[in-house]
Amino acid sequence: MRRILLILATAAALTGCSVFGQDTLCTKADMDSEVSVLWRPADFGGTDAAVIRVCVEDRCKERKSGDADNPIAGVSVRLPDDIGAVTVPVRLKVTAARNDRVVVDDSRRARLTEQHPNGTSCSPVAWTAAFRADPAKGLTSPEGLSLQ
Repeated sequence: MRRILLILATAAALTGCSVFGQDTLCTKADMDSEVSVLWRPADFGGTDAAVIRVCVEDRCKERKSGDADNPIAGVSVRLPDDIGAVTVPVRLKVTAARNDRVVVDDSRRARLTEQHPNGTSCSPVAWTAAFRADPAKGLTSPEGLSLQ
């Protein structure tokens, strides 16, 4: 009898069945903890007319502004997965590619928010924040950033 119960329990565990009848189906989406900055390439003067550099604490990423015909571009700075709900300093520096003139130099503090791409009871847990790079205002909210 013990052997039958052990076999049934093992089969239930391997198939993802819950002993209590509450199955949790998790998708397999992955997500990284990061701070993202999005922009319209056309806002920065044409195809690859600027270099966008984003730093979060001591981690930095940069890329060219992108193709002016594309509606949106962005860069993300990866953070440790276990960083938690902390506030981090974010710095944006946009430099004109042709003469290295600083076009935008701005900084903000970002409160990271918890994300569960596969549902609240499934892994992974990621901590994220997002901004828009605006040529006149610097780092702003990405709300209302249209893909057109």
